[in-house]
Amino acid sequence: MSNTIETIKEQITSNDILLYMKGTPRMPQCGFSAQAVQALMACGERFAFVNILENPDIRAELPKYANWPTFPQLWIKGELVGGCDIIVEMASNGELQSLVKEAAPSEE
Repeated sequence: MSNTIETIKEQITSNDILLYMKGTPRMPQCGFSAQAVQALMACGERFAFVNILENPDIRAELPKYANWPTFPQLWIKGELVGGCDIIVEMASNGELQSLVKEAAPSEE
């Protein structure tokens, strides 16, 4: 198995809330990533991210690994939640907030 896949698995297992995106939360490089970040930030919990523009190997391998062709990709507790449309829809009906709050490490 390639090192890139190992890296992806490590990122997904070591971060409860992980967004693979184009750019960074402060400087998204595409509209879909920007929408996903806004929806996640509105949940009020910290999340990890990987800028796939700076990681071409991950950009190439993740769609095959996840069986999901596009970015951004939101992973919570090791499960692929989905891309921008799913994230925004879940945010609008309250599902995203619940999922994120459950996954967020407690601050106690």
